Amino acid sequence: MTATVNKNPFPGMNPYLEQCWGDVHTKLVVYLGDELQPQLPDGLWATVEEQVTIDAEEERRGQVFRPDVHVSEELGRPAAVAESAASAAVAEPLVLLDPLDRPQRHVEIVDAGGRVVTAIEVLSPWNKAAEDGRRAYRRKQRSFLEGGVNLVEIDLVRDGEHIVLAPREQIKPSQRTPYLVSIWRVAQPNCKFAYLLPLAQPLPRIPIPLRRQDPDAVIDLQKLVDQCYQRGRYHCRIDYRREPEPALPVHDACWADELLRSLGLRG
Repeated sequence: MTATVNKNPFPGMNPYLEQCWGDVHTKLVVYLGDELQPQLPDGLWATVEEQVTIDAEEERRGQVFRPDVHVSEELGRPAAVAESAASAAVAEPLVLLDPLDRPQRHVEIVDAGGRVVTAIEVLSPWNKAAEDGRRAYRRKQRSFLEGGVNLVEIDLVRDGEHIVLAPREQIKPSQRTPYLVSIWRVAQPNCKFAYLLPLAQPLPRIPIPLRRQDPDAVIDLQKLVDQCYQRGRYHCRIDYRREPEPALPVHDACWADELLRSLGLRG
């Protein structure tokens, strides 16, 4: 059996997409807003909002986190140093880079008066991995809860610490999955709803709470991830002969290896 060329080869979340998360995240947020828009009742609409934060901690455990879109060039020796090197040896400088701006995009459902009804966060490594990012994200969480805003948190990245509102310690170790959706509803403030997302299963359809009088909207997570994969042409960019980063646990790694071999994507 061989895989359809541009189709996501995984039945659920593709762990290789985590290596391209800046691009995937941007697409996923936009597609999510588009999926919601026709479902919303009169007086509500979905918008993509952006905040910009500054990363002071660029490197953690040898990993460098990148912005959603960047243009780079090879960083070599300064031109003046390179030109003079032919005539005399000079000291090598320590190159210091300014912290990068981090666009943080999420979807908000707002009413005609501009009040935010529901916020949908698609988590990224910089929300979970660095302490500065975790502090900033927790401040945002508190602001939504204190403002009476429904909060949906979609965590499709494995790197970093657990940070969504659904408490990890209340999920049995045998039930924990690499991916998770957490929902907090204004109408049920003492409850957090956790949707567990195993690697080997299709991603579910997730309810999106709106105003108290409105029925939930629904997003099809699998459809959105597959759409990201196809439109992003990741079949041209991913080498399935390599292991994903971060590495999968042994059980999931064995399952993924068998899957990729059965599809002719790994020899």
